[in-house]
Amino acid sequence: MMWKWAILGAFAAGAALAADPAAIYETGAPPAVRNRIDELVLARLRSLGIAPANLSSDAVFLRRVYLDATGTLPTAADAAAFLADNAPDKRAALIDKLLASEEFADYQALHWSDVLRIKAEFPINLWPNAAQAYHHWIRAAIRDNMPYDRFVRALLTSSGSNFRTPPVNFYRALQSREPQAIARTVALTFMGTRAAKWPPQRVADMAVFFSRIQYKETGEWKEEIVQCGGKGPAPAQGKLPDGTVVKFAPDQDPREAFSAWLTSPGNPWFARAISNRVWAWLMGRGIVEEPDDLRDDNPPENAALLEYLADELVAAKYDLRHVYRLILNSSVYQLSPVPRDSRPEAAAHFAYASLRRLDAEVLIDALNRISGTGETYSSAIPEPYTWMPDDQRAIALPDGSISSSFLELFGKPPRDTGLAAERNNGITDAERLYLLNSSHVLRKIDQGPALIALIRANQRNPREMVNQLYLTILSRYPSQEEWQAVAAHSKTATAKGTAAATDLAWALINSTEFLYRH
Repeated sequence: MMWKWAILGAFAAGAALAADPAAIYETGAPPAVRNRIDELVLARLRSLGIAPANLSSDAVFLRRVYLDATGTLPTAADAAAFLADNAPDKRAALIDKLLASEEFADYQALHWSDVLRIKAEFPINLWPNAAQAYHHWIRAAIRDNMPYDRFVRALLTSSGSNFRTPPVNFYRALQSREPQAIARTVALTFMGTRAAKWPPQRVADMAVFFSRIQYKETGEWKEEIVQCGGKGPAPAQGKLPDGTVVKFAPDQDPREAFSAWLTSPGNPWFARAISNRVWAWLMGRGIVEEPDDLRDDNPPENAALLEYLADELVAAKYDLRHVYRLILNSSVYQLSPVPRDSRPEAAAHFAYASLRRLDAEVLIDALNRISGTGETYSSAIPEPYTWMPDDQRAIALPDGSISSSFLELFGKPPRDTGLAAERNNGITDAERLYLLNSSHVLRKIDQGPALIALIRANQRNPREMVNQLYLTILSRYPSQEEWQAVAAHSKTATAKGTAAATDLAWALINSTEFLYRH
C-alpha cells in the first residue's frame, strides 16, 4: 500500500496550491485604513518603498483567525456559513465571537503556560496537583478577562499554599529560588527583557524586592507555603530597574512595592512588553523580535506602533482583549500571505501575512478533529492528574510534563526557561516523513470515524464529498483546477470511490496549506 502513498506525494505537495495562489488567498483589493494600526504600518511601508500585500480572501481570514485566536479549525459548517455570508461586518462579528469563546481561553492559557513554565516534573517540579491548580487559575483569569495589571499583581504578591492559592506557583516554577534568579525571571516574563544582559549591580538591586520570599513545607505531600518572611533583618530599601530608590516600612512586603511600580501606567516596560508579546502571538513575529528581548540595542521595527498599542492597553484599563480586537480587526492582520515585495524588510515590517507551521498541539488537535479520533497523553512519571482521557485536546493540557511522541516530535516546548524560542515550529524532514508515512497518521485517515461518516454521507455526490473534505481540512472550497485534478485521480484503477476520497484527505492533510498558518 505504501507505493500508493508515495505516488500521491506530488499531489499532496501541490494539489491544494495548484491554482493561482492569488486567486485563492487574496481578494485583489489593497488594504484600507481601518484603524490606527493600519495608519502606522502602512505609513512605515510607504516610507520604505515597500508595497503591502492585498487583503486576504474570506477563506484565508477565516482559517487564520480561528487558529490565531482559538488554536482550532472552523468546522465545515462554520466555514460554509461564513463564506456564504454577505454581511459587510462579518469579519468583525467573527472576531467578537471567537474572543468570547471557551477555546480562546484554552489557547491563550497554552501561551501563558509556556511563558510561566507550568510543568510538574524536572527541572521545574511544580508537582501535578499544583500544575493543575495553576493552569486552572490562569485559564479562568483569561476566560473572565481579568485586567492584565491585576493578573500580574496576583502572580507577584500572593502568599499561601501552592495547592490552594494558585498564583504563588509563579515563585515555584523556577529552576532556582535565589533572589537574583527570581529577578531575572520577573524581568523576562513581565518586562520582556533578559536581565542576564544587565549590569550585575542592576540585577542585584532588583533582587532585593524578592529577598524575603520564604518557602515552607506542610504536612501534606508536596504542598508548600510561599510567603514573605525569611531569616535575618528585612531590607530597608531597594532600587528599581529605572534607578528609583524605594524605602520599605518594617512590616512591608517588598514585592508589593515592586508590583506597584511595574504595573503603573508610566512604567516603560510593562505595557510595551505584553503588547509586543500579543502582537507576536497573532502576527508570527514581534514588533521587537524576539518578543522577549526588549533592549536599547534591539529597537522595535515600528516604535510608534508599539507605543500606540501600549497606550491603548493602559487607556483600556489593561483589558488585553481590547488589544487583541484592535490587531485582529486591522487590515494589516488581514493581509494576504502572497507578498508584493520579496525583500527581507517586507516581512520584518508586516507587509504580508507570515507563514507559520501549526503548533504541535494545534496540529494534533486538528488531525483528531478532522478524523474523529483521540490521542493518549501522559507523563513519563505517572502521578495523579498525569493520565488524560483520550478526548483531551492538546491545547488544553494543563501540565508541560504531560505529552506524547507526536507533540515531542513536532516541537512542543520543554517549558524550562519561559523563553519564546523554546517552541520550535520549523518543519523538519522527520516531521514530513511522519505525516506522510506513519501508521499513526494513516490510521486516523483510514479509520477515523468522522472521515468515514463524511465520505459515506456523500458517496452519491462526489462533488459535494470533495467540497466537504476541502471545507473540513482547508476551510475553503476547491478551485476548478483542483476539482479537475481530484476527478482525474478518482478515475484511476487504484483509486475508486471511498479509496479516492481517503487519498484526497491524506493529500490535503500533507499539503503545505494545511500544515501552516497563512
